[in-house]
Amino acid sequence: MVMEKSTKRVREPLPSRVNDDMDDIDNDEEVEMDFDVNDKHDDTDTIMATAAATTAKVTPTKKSISNVSNSTSSSSSTSTSTNQNSIAHFSPELLSQYYSRLFPFTLLTQWLSYNPNVNVNVNNSSKLFTHREFSFTIEPSPGEEIYMRYKSFANQKELQKAVLKRQPRKIDIGAIFTLPPKDQKSTTSNSNSSTTTSSSSFKPNQRELVFDIDLTDYDMVRKCGCSNAKICKICWKLMNVAVQVMDQGLKEDFGFEHIAWFYSGRRGVHCWVCDEGARVLSDAGRSAVANYFEVNLGSDKNQNVEIHAPLHPMLQRAYTTLEPMFIRDILSPSPMGQNLIGQPSCSSDDVNADDDDDGSWGKDLLATLPPTASSVASELTKKWNAQGEYTTPKEKWNELKRYLQVLIGKNGKSSSSSSSIKQAKKMSNADKTKIELWPIKTVFSYCYPRLDINVSKMQNHLLKSPFCVHPKTGRVCVPIDVTRLEDFDPFAVPTLNQLMDELDKFELEQEGHYENEEGDDDVNDKNKNKNSTKKKKKLVQFEWEKTSLKEPFRYFQNEFLHPMLKELKKKEKVKNEKIAAARVEF
Repeated sequence: MVMEKSTKRVREPLPSRVNDDMDDIDNDEEVEMDFDVNDKHDDTDTIMATAAATTAKVTPTKKSISNVSNSTSSSSSTSTSTNQNSIAHFSPELLSQYYSRLFPFTLLTQWLSYNPNVNVNVNNSSKLFTHREFSFTIEPSPGEEIYMRYKSFANQKELQKAVLKRQPRKIDIGAIFTLPPKDQKSTTSNSNSSTTTSSSSFKPNQRELVFDIDLTDYDMVRKCGCSNAKICKICWKLMNVAVQVMDQGLKEDFGFEHIAWFYSGRRGVHCWVCDEGARVLSDAGRSAVANYFEVNLGSDKNQNVEIHAPLHPMLQRAYTTLEPMFIRDILSPSPMGQNLIGQPSCSSDDVNADDDDDGSWGKDLLATLPPTASSVASELTKKWNAQGEYTTPKEKWNELKRYLQVLIGKNGKSSSSSSSIKQAKKMSNADKTKIELWPIKTVFSYCYPRLDINVSKMQNHLLKSPFCVHPKTGRVCVPIDVTRLEDFDPFAVPTLNQLMDELDKFELEQEGHYENEEGDDDVNDKNKNKNSTKKKKKLVQFEWEKTSLKEPFRYFQNEFLHPMLKELKKKEKVKNEKIAAARVEF
C-alpha cells in the first residue's frame, strides 16, 4: 500500500478568472493528495453508517440545519453583500447533508463507466471507471485549500466513502489513464526493484472532449451593467445562444451524439462530449476541434473581429442562428435586451450617462460602422431620431443592413442620398468587403461563443464534476436541457439551503399522510382501504427525487445516460456476434 503525503497551500490572491471560479485547474498547478483509499472498504451499510456519524458530528438533524440556514438567510437579506448571500446558501453542514443524501453517485458512476453491464448495486465496475482520475479540493480552515490529485476508485462504494469522509468543496474529473491513478506513485522507476514499471507507462489515453464557456469573457460586450462574477437574466441569454451554436456544430459537423451540458453553478456552462470517437482524440485532435470553433473576437485593446469572406459554412450557419437572438437580446431595450440600438438615456439624474451623450437613437451601434460608411451613420441618425419608437429594433437593423448593401452597390434601388452613391463609386474592394462583413462581425462580437480554449486542448485537463455545488453560490451544477434553453434560469437552480427545505417539506407531507391514515379508525373498512390507497406514501429510489433536482437529474438519466448506454449495449452485441461468427468459421 502506498501512502501519499499531504501538501497544503494557502490560497493567495487569485489573479485570473479561471482561478477565481476554480472551474478548471491545470495539471502543473495541482498539489498531491494526502490520504489513502487503497485499503479494503466496508460494505454499503457501513458507508451509510459512516455518513450518518459524520453528519451527526457536524449537526444534530437535517431540520436543525435548515432552520439555521433560514436564520442566516434572513439576516443576510438586509445586506447586498454577495459574500453574505453565499454564506446563507453554503456551509460545511449543508454540504455534508447534500453528499450524504442527494449527490447522485449512481448516475455519475454509470456515466463514467461507459459499460451497460455495470451494476452499481453489486459494486462491479469497468476499467474506464477504475482508471479515471478524480481530484478533491478540501478546505480544512477558511482561506486554506488542499488539492488532492490522482484519486481513483474501484467502484461507486469507494468513491462514495471517500467523498463522505473528505467532504470536498469541489470535485474535479480528469482523464482515464493506462493505470489506476492512485497507483501512479508505484509506477516510478526504482533501481532497487525489478518489478516496478517506468513512469512513462502512466499516461492518459481517454477523456471526454470538454468545453468551458464563462460570462466573464463577455465583459467587454455586456451592456447590462454586469461584469466579473455578476450575472443577470439579460446577459445569461448569451450562454443560451453559445450552447445552441456549439451543440449544433458538434452534432452536425462532427457527428457527435452523446453531448451533455451543465450549469457551472455560478456564471458559465460546461460541455462534455462523450462519444467514443471524442474520448479517444489525441491532444492534436482536440486542438483541431477547438480551433474549428474558435473565432478571434478581439480584446479590450483591439476589438476587431477577424472574419473573412467568403464566410465558412459553419460561420454562415452560426450567423443565421445568432442574428435573431442578437436582435431580440442585444438590440432590444430592457428588460428584454441590452438596448444597443435604443435611445441612450440623457436624463440629468442618470449616473451612467456620458457627459457628451446626445440621446441619439442607435448611437453606440452606428459608431462602430467602418469610416467609409459614415454617410450611412449620418443619414440613419437623423432618420431614427425623427422616427423614435415608431420603428422596432428589428426594423432599424434591417434598414441599416439595406443601406449598407446599397452603399457597396449590392442592392437595386437606393433610398440613400446621391452623396452615398458617389462615395460607393470611389470605394475600394477591401472597403466594400469591410462594410459587407460588418453586420456579421457585429453579431459575432456580442453573441458568438467565447471558449476557454485551453480547457479543450488536452486530455489531461481537469474540469469540475457535474452535480457538485458551487461554494460561492450554493447552487448545484445541474444538467441543462438543450431543447429548452429558453426555460433555463440560473437563478432558479436550487441552493443547498433550498434543497434542505424541500426535503423537510416532502417528509412532513408524508408524515401527515401517514397520520391521517392511522387516525381513520372510525371509518368502515371499505372507505379506510380507499383512503389508504389515496394517502399511500410516495416511494422514491433516490432522495433527490424528493426535491427540485428531480427534473434536471431525470433529464440527464433519460435523455443522455440511457440512450448512450443503449447504444453501447448494441455495439457490444454486434461485436460479440462477429466474434462468435469468426469462431464458427475457424
